[in-house]
Amino acid sequence: MENSSSPFHFNFTMFGHIGYYRYPAFVFCFLLYSVIVSANVIIILVISRERSLHQPMYVLIACLSVNSLYGSAGFFPRFVRDLLHETHLISRPGCFSQMYVIYTYASYEFTILSMMAYDRYVAVCKPLHYHSTMTSKMVSKLALFAWIYPAFSIGTCVYFSIRLPLCGSKIPKVFCANWPVVKLSCVNTFINNLVGMLLTVTTICIPLLFVLYTYLQILLICRKRSAEFKGKVFQSCLPHIVTFFNYSVTVFCDVTLSRFDFEELNPILAVILSLEFVVIPPILNPLMYGLKLPEMKRVILRLLCQNRQK
Repeated sequence: MENSSSPFHFNFTMFGHIGYYRYPAFVFCFLLYSVIVSANVIIILVISRERSLHQPMYVLIACLSVNSLYGSAGFFPRFVRDLLHETHLISRPGCFSQMYVIYTYASYEFTILSMMAYDRYVAVCKPLHYHSTMTSKMVSKLALFAWIYPAFSIGTCVYFSIRLPLCGSKIPKVFCANWPVVKLSCVNTFINNLVGMLLTVTTICIPLLFVLYTYLQILLICRKRSAEFKGKVFQSCLPHIVTFFNYSVTVFCDVTLSRFDFEELNPILAVILSLEFVVIPPILNPLMYGLKLPEMKRVILRLLCQNRQK
């Protein structure tokens, strides 16, 4: 233990393992961040400008893109900066701010994907009640809940971590995460562990079970319908299924890795796996929804053709 008082700065130790790879990593991550911003901004602009896309499913897709921009802004600028610096210190307020942004991004993603699953469930299983159920007012309420609940629950978790007296400053990651900071505590962390478990259940396990339930109901409906109906449902639900499966896997990797000692793993592999949930979904989501949904693809191609003619 370094001392019994909480440090004002934290040190990201995993950057030391990147070594000479930091320069190509900087170029790659800078270009990747540019693509993420461009792709998600295009999705938001297309949905906001095209009146035919002012429907619940597309509004939720726009929310997903807004969240991707939010999460990426909380991670990439700091990360690419650290790649070029010899020292990798972050202030205590900066660390907890980054932790809050990244964790709320992760929680927002699950709540938005859960709302999208509910939208598909109503559209497939209760088509006659779809327009009366998924009204603009209902979508607004769901979106408001999707933002408020994670903001409050993550805020509570971060608050308990801020209160801990810490006896160290080394974080074996490339961004601020809750569990590595909690492990630096000088006192018992039972309350933090309990809050963390409750947060995991409410923000990950419950949305996961809800999405699985909705798709089980969709499968039961499709089993009794025609091949044409199944094809339309598959085309409509495929982007969401791929997005949700991909995100669940990346979050599982991060949650699992957080319980291991990174120093005992291959450092480069550990860094890559821990970054999946903040890198892959923001780039995959606009590609899936922009290229796989016929309505989105049609509007994007039409806008591109208009720009070329001008």
